[in-house]
Amino acid sequence: MFHTLSVDRALEVLRSGAQGLSDTEAKARLAEHGPNRLQEQKKQSLLLLFAQQFTDLLIVILAAAAIISGILGEWLDAMAIMAILVLNGVIGFVQEYKAEKALEALKKMTAPTARVIRGGAEANIDARDLVPGDVVLIGEGDRVPADARLLETVALEVDEAPLTGESVPVPKDAGRVCELQETIHCHVNMLFLGTVITRGRGKALVTATGMHTELGKIAKVVAEEPEVSTPLQRKLNYLGKQLSAAALIIVAVIFFVGLLRGQHAFEMFLVAVSLAVAAIPEGLPAVLTITLSLGVQRMASKHAIIRRLPAVETLGAATVICTDKTGTLTKNEMTVRRVLVNGTFLRVTGEGYSVRGDFIEERTGSTIAALAVPGMKELLEAGVLCNNSSLSVNAENGKGTILGDPTEACLLVVAAKAGLEQGRLLAAHAFTREIPFDSARKMMTVIRTVDYRHRAYVKGAPEVLVAKCTRVLHDSGEKDLTPADRDAVIAATTAMASESLRVLGFAYRDLPDPGIPDAEVEQDLVFIGLAGMMDPPRAEARTAVQACREAGVRVVMITGDNPTTAGAVARELNLDYGGAGGIMTGMELDTATEDDLRGLVEHVGVYARVSPEHKLRIVDALKSRDEIVAMTGDGVNDAPAIKRADIGVAMGITGTEVTKEASDMVITDDNFASIERAVEEGRVIYANILKAVNYLLSCNIGELITIFTAIVAGLASPITPIQILWMNIITDSPPALALAMNPGDPDIMKRPPQDPKGRILTARFGAAMVLVGLLLAIVVLGAYTWYLGGDVGMAAKAGTMAFCIIIMYQQFFALSSSGSGSTPVLATGLFRNRWLWAAFFFGFGTQVLITEWAPAWLIFDTVPLDLRDWGIVMALASTAFIVPELVKWGMRWRGVRAASPAPSA
Repeated sequence: MFHTLSVDRALEVLRSGAQGLSDTEAKARLAEHGPNRLQEQKKQSLLLLFAQQFTDLLIVILAAAAIISGILGEWLDAMAIMAILVLNGVIGFVQEYKAEKALEALKKMTAPTARVIRGGAEANIDARDLVPGDVVLIGEGDRVPADARLLETVALEVDEAPLTGESVPVPKDAGRVCELQETIHCHVNMLFLGTVITRGRGKALVTATGMHTELGKIAKVVAEEPEVSTPLQRKLNYLGKQLSAAALIIVAVIFFVGLLRGQHAFEMFLVAVSLAVAAIPEGLPAVLTITLSLGVQRMASKHAIIRRLPAVETLGAATVICTDKTGTLTKNEMTVRRVLVNGTFLRVTGEGYSVRGDFIEERTGSTIAALAVPGMKELLEAGVLCNNSSLSVNAENGKGTILGDPTEACLLVVAAKAGLEQGRLLAAHAFTREIPFDSARKMMTVIRTVDYRHRAYVKGAPEVLVAKCTRVLHDSGEKDLTPADRDAVIAATTAMASESLRVLGFAYRDLPDPGIPDAEVEQDLVFIGLAGMMDPPRAEARTAVQACREAGVRVVMITGDNPTTAGAVARELNLDYGGAGGIMTGMELDTATEDDLRGLVEHVGVYARVSPEHKLRIVDALKSRDEIVAMTGDGVNDAPAIKRADIGVAMGITGTEVTKEASDMVITDDNFASIERAVEEGRVIYANILKAVNYLLSCNIGELITIFTAIVAGLASPITPIQILWMNIITDSPPALALAMNPGDPDIMKRPPQDPKGRILTARFGAAMVLVGLLLAIVVLGAYTWYLGGDVGMAAKAGTMAFCIIIMYQQFFALSSSGSGSTPVLATGLFRNRWLWAAFFFGFGTQVLITEWAPAWLIFDTVPLDLRDWGIVMALASTAFIVPELVKWGMRWRGVRAASPAPSA
């Protein structure tokens, strides 16, 4: 509310004055309001973080299975399952080990000390001791120590990008009284905790401290935001319910079938429980965790650091990416894009603060030497000499590092592109004095001396500057400035502004005496030209936006910038936002009801002048439409929405620590294209997880059908409990992990996002697994009964053959599972996944070991096999690859025939 009060009224409300508070009053207010710091969130203990790795339903089911195995005396089974669960927990704990530090990071943004006036005397105090009513002094480079109402300003500008997303420093005016309904972006008479003074100086009255500041409000939202489960977590929990239900059904069916066959009730209960335990793939949690961990490593090589394991695949499920403009779609580096000099428009290429770029004459489209254009040297020199920023350039890559105001810095960059070095120009033009910029004059002037000549270099708002000019620089020298010339300057300014360029005019004047009064310096100026600048989109962002569109992912821009600038960037990026009607402002969001917004978010592609609360509403509205929302950003203002979204993505270079700690993923190169690559990697990971789940469940179902059929037929189980455990943990897991490392399918970014309401175990999926299981049961029981031949003495060899066929069947089925959907493996590449072949030979090698190595016979109830036996094993097991491949080739052949034109009559 203080932005609506005059200076005098604000001082009156806070019972303060020009002399500040007395020490006694300050101590009383400190006791009343508390320290100027953000409240700390209770840290999560490492023990609790480790315990959280065991809360998924599938993990709970496996723990129950281990307990039941122990009760039944199967201690080896119980210990093996528990070992896997502990391993799974350790892997997840190590990957996720990062305590929530969002509030600690926010504290780093606060100023350690502050300059105050207390009792009429200036003093440096700990910023934590500031109270409402304190009068603080601020200057260039200072970090604002609290929210405050400005009392005095001298050419004051503030970088508010971390708080509001505004891409350029905001000029401040203590004399301005704002309207109540204006958003925080318009509060030009206020300062906010955590922002930085880029120019000028001022005096301000502290209005809020600690958690009552705008930054504190964001901290409160971040702290209260609950964790959001990912689509994969929700689907795996549902899968856990399906598996537990299946296990109960198996127990009931087998128990009652046994009773009907006259078996002893307790004996059948033991058998039924053993099979129910076997129905659950013990290796699945570990495979999933390791798969996600491997995905973390692959994403790290692509500039994406994952902070929470389940987030690896969530980005692949995203249907909407809500992205901040400044620093994400753009580089947050002001860049001169157009120049007008001597009636000639030139386009300037290059990105950000890189000094590599060309000058292109717009009329001809040809690249020209900038300094060959009459007047260009004078314009660029004026931009460098009327400037308080500095630029250092890396000679190897041409990238510049700035110190000072971004708008002034880009003038140094464009001059460097033309070959003008700041250092040499400053050395040749001695500084005399400066007339600082202020909001009333809208100009800045620096007087310099060269060869005993005193010249005033002036830059400012074009419409104000040109009114002060009487002459204009022409290709043949100076000439009188006519009304037509003035109109042309204003028209060019309007045209450049329509492209959302921030336009500055440049002029000079040779002074007879450097000591003439300031009011007389900025008169009778010689107009040089115009420069239009903006924070441009990243060169690769447009390609990434297009790739997301082809993948069925909407890209929505959410920014604190004005609608005109946001629309211009959206047009350059070819964002699908529907023109002016697709831009919604913060004020419009304030008047929209939740139902209205729920309908609007489907069509709006650009949101401008938004606050952190607006971003939360947008994310909530999208999620209410069952969208999977990714939210990207770099500023403090993005942190609450980043935490609320299904997956929060922070920028690693320009991103604040607050945003990084609130996020699930950090993009290390601040490049939107890296987000698009992460989407692709997320889809690859999810597709591979489905392949691994399909493989593991199909193997377990095959084992169950085999054992169940044998029991119903009155036969002994072909495989023993220890053999089941060996298959489920040792020989099943390597192929599943290898499937998780499968290369991505070429068309994966041409497919629509996965259905967030979809299930892993669908009816079609289940039917396919049952068919695979039936084929396994047929070949295993066929070989088992043939080898058994009614001779009990052959039971050991028959069981060994059944055991080996199941193991190798699973290895061949893993090869079949590596294909892309209905595409045959032989068409996509049989040898494209070397890890799968390594797993294949590992399975084969270990199976040979436990059948041919005498010490293993007692443990696994196996006997040696000869070459003929192994030939039968491989022939029968290979049906797991041959049959699915034949089916896929048949489907492909039918598809080709259906797509072919009918023969002409």
